[in-house]
Amino acid sequence: MTELLVTPKSVQHIKQLIDAGADAFVIGEQQFGLRLAGEFNRVDLKEAVELIRSHGKKAYVAVNGLFHNEHLEAVENYMDYLHELKVDAIIFGDPAIVMYERERGNTIPLIWNQETVVTNHFQCNYWGERGATRAVLARELSLEEALEIKANSNVEIEVQAHGMTCMFQSKRKLLGNYYMYQEKVMKIENRKEAENMLLYDEERNNKYPIFEDFNGTHIMSPNDICIIEELEELLNAGIDSLKIDGVLHSEEYITTVTKAYRKAIDLFSEDPDLYDDAKFDLLDMIEEIQPEYRPLDQGFLFKQTVY
Repeated sequence: MTELLVTPKSVQHIKQLIDAGADAFVIGEQQFGLRLAGEFNRVDLKEAVELIRSHGKKAYVAVNGLFHNEHLEAVENYMDYLHELKVDAIIFGDPAIVMYERERGNTIPLIWNQETVVTNHFQCNYWGERGATRAVLARELSLEEALEIKANSNVEIEVQAHGMTCMFQSKRKLLGNYYMYQEKVMKIENRKEAENMLLYDEERNNKYPIFEDFNGTHIMSPNDICIIEELEELLNAGIDSLKIDGVLHSEEYITTVTKAYRKAIDLFSEDPDLYDDAKFDLLDMIEEIQPEYRPLDQGFLFKQTVY
């Protein structure tokens, strides 16, 4: 059955998501992983992995930053720690992670996630030959493209089913620098209270959430992907994992969305007609809690990417 992958915000949140039906979790700390829904330091990471494992679920740790020379010593040390924990997979974007894992005997599966770059099956198979067991497809692909990649890939394929996506990243903390210049640095010092900062596009009437972390500034999509009523072809094709990305959403929101997708996958597995009868009610369940400034759409599943 297709895996339901989620992004918890805390160790306590993992417990709720296990009850909600999640199969696997993306965790880590922002020093090494990009755009994490929650921050898990080493103590939290150990507790989270033990909790996830005790329920027969899987723990994937994000080490998908792009690292400069001065970061490599810390990265290598972090890889040693992940091997101590025996995590289920490491998510990577930088080939340095492949080399570090090779030095350790390739004992932990690797998941290749290079955001917008993952656009054809040759790329997936290229990294599969170098140790990756899964590729995370670019969010800008159509349904037809995703299915074609799945049909021609020798690795597992992961598709984002729900949540916002990153449109722009700068390693500079653009907002922090701006407010520092304006002597307003206190206004963004506590990131938890600044999660609703929006960049307005009056021409298109769009509001782009702004996410700032250790890796810099990230401008996110104005809409949330939601394909809960369009899962049939993906599930029939054997897509290996569907991801719910909860960045900038509350724990309650992520938990409710996880319950909806768990129900959808289970109904489809039992009988596709049951899923077909229930899918719009499941969509309504999500729409009831959707933030007003975050419209739902189907991403690029049924439309061409516009550059």
